[in-house]
Amino acid sequence: MLNPNEVYQRNQVTTARPEELTLMLYNGGIKFLYQAKAAIGKNDFSKANTLIIRTQDILSELMVTMNMDYEISNSLLTLYDYMKRRLIEANITKDPEILTEIEGMLKEIRTAWSEAMKAAKTQS
Repeated sequence: MLNPNEVYQRNQVTTARPEELTLMLYNGGIKFLYQAKAAIGKNDFSKANTLIIRTQDILSELMVTMNMDYEISNSLLTLYDYMKRRLIEANITKDPEILTEIEGMLKEIRTAWSEAMKAAKTQS
């Protein structure tokens, strides 16, 4: 049986528009990186590993669902690939500075995505 929080989260995902799902992925990646840094700080490397892999999975999802009809798509694809490679390095070395780097990149992309969503709403 799901707890109320899990039910709420499932409902959010199943009723969200594609652009909202992308925003949720960015938020999830940022949250997992924050938690992974905390786990590294507590020497809980197993938990850090799991959280870093979850972030890599999010980047993979962003990559496979990318609409390649736009010029920016190739640049984003390259950036996501870079982030995934850096996360592998961070996972091997348990270097929180790499996680901070990727977290910052995801925050910038999330902000740009959020602004684009707002602009699209005002135009429609």
